[in-house]
Amino acid sequence: MSNDEHIDGRIARGIRTRQAIVEAHTELVREGVLRPTAQRVADRAGVSVRTVWTGFADLEALLRATTQRWLDLDAELWQPVDPALPMSERIDLFCNRRVARVEHLEPAARSSVLGEPFSPALRKARREHVERLRVDLEHTFGPEIGRRTDHPAVHDELYVMAAWPVWKILTIELGMTRDAALQTTTNGFRRVLHEFL
Repeated sequence: MSNDEHIDGRIARGIRTRQAIVEAHTELVREGVLRPTAQRVADRAGVSVRTVWTGFADLEALLRATTQRWLDLDAELWQPVDPALPMSERIDLFCNRRVARVEHLEPAARSSVLGEPFSPALRKARREHVERLRVDLEHTFGPEIGRRTDHPAVHDELYVMAAWPVWKILTIELGMTRDAALQTTTNGFRRVLHEFL
């Protein structure tokens, strides 16, 4: 084996190890371990704690990689709603697809709430999710939002109804079933957009 091949193999192993650590952190959060310790991450990834901190300079570096993983997973779930569809159909499709994404991201959102005051990476990821939702709403309901010059806050109202904290209120604080919470979200969209139905 040449020296270059040895170096290439070492780099590849390092990349695989980093990926395993990020995946371990992601899995633990998904399972409800909202603030995984380095030891738990290492145990899940099958590496030593020292290897975790060799791959990532500090916790913030690990969080940057992990939040990017969650953003990538969310992007894979995103299915744009055709803005040419009838309004009623757009509302149903948007709310159903949004709820699926919110449920998928909920463990990460719950974990982030605990760390955001102390982590630029978590705050940055939150801003990215906010922007994604705003863009999604604009894509799906842009023409209607633009025509509501008498009520410029309509975009914000739709955002609030589709955001994770409201889903948390509906399902956890109010104890609604998934179907009931989805129906409440859909009804809210219909009330805001009623004149276009």
